[in-house]
Amino acid sequence: MFAKEIGIDLGTANSLVYLKGKGIVVNEPSVVAVNMLTNEVMAVGNEAKEMLGRTPGSIAAVRPMQDGVIADFEVTQAMIKRLITKGAGAGQLFKPTVIICIPYGVTEVEKRAVEEVGVQAGAKDIFMVYEPMAAAIGANLPVGEPMGSMIVDIGGGTSEIAVISLNGIVLCNSIRVAGDAFDTAIVNYIKKEHSVQIGERTAEEIKIAIGSAFPYEDEGYKEVKGRDLVTGMPKVARVRAEEVRNALFEPVGAIIEGIKNTLENTPPELAADIMENGITLAGGGAMLRGLDRIIEVETKIKVHIADEPLNAVIRGIGKILDGSDRSGFKRVLEQSKKSK
Repeated sequence: MFAKEIGIDLGTANSLVYLKGKGIVVNEPSVVAVNMLTNEVMAVGNEAKEMLGRTPGSIAAVRPMQDGVIADFEVTQAMIKRLITKGAGAGQLFKPTVIICIPYGVTEVEKRAVEEVGVQAGAKDIFMVYEPMAAAIGANLPVGEPMGSMIVDIGGGTSEIAVISLNGIVLCNSIRVAGDAFDTAIVNYIKKEHSVQIGERTAEEIKIAIGSAFPYEDEGYKEVKGRDLVTGMPKVARVRAEEVRNALFEPVGAIIEGIKNTLENTPPELAADIMENGITLAGGGAMLRGLDRIIEVETKIKVHIADEPLNAVIRGIGKILDGSDRSGFKRVLEQSKKSK
């Protein structure tokens, strides 16, 4: 009945909501089903994702977030409104205070779009925190200490490589290569090498089942169902783990190159700290088999994967919300807009 405080990780692939005092209360895909004739939102989250690639012409299942930023203002507003309602509960007398994560590389225009969407969706006060900072807090890195910590947050649309010290981002390299690029690479590879067209959901299943960035024991294969590009008929292709690794070579290489570029520009003292403490991976992309191994080989620096990397960002927001004294995190938050 009273005003609540919630945090939202508005990701390209998944959106999560954290309710102060209760933890993660929503974890659903960032997908919205829209009736193209009436512009009515038909479904959000899990229900909408099931419609991907299976909708009639009048209904489109879309991802309103692209590369970590808003691609469709109205649809994103509807999605955030649903997330706030699910997180705070219906029948609220007072509008909730909301912390929303944003990519470090967003422009001022993109930042204002997030502010406007949050207010229009029913938030009282909007605070924003950069995703790599939230991920570092969620991964239990010593962000407030006078030492360098490197976090690599590999989401759906963007990978953000940040060096953090004293509750501030010293430098950050945001590249638009992440989990979605992995899926696209798999789609293109199977299309080229097997003459079979598959969808993004199937590509994601392949990535999870046999995808890797480094060779591993007992590599197998996966039978993939798609459309034969020659005959137009349904076809089953057998795809080996080594093929998927070859498909992922380019996007994985882009992330490694981003890490190297960031290290090259890191001040010497902070670089020494990173050499000693290692690099931490977070985000869904961190779960790709062998990604930590290949980064270690290429950088000669120890790589750690955060506990529950998919939830690192939202856990970081949760620590900010649940902390009895937020003064330690004051620098990471920015009050951006108040509703009238």
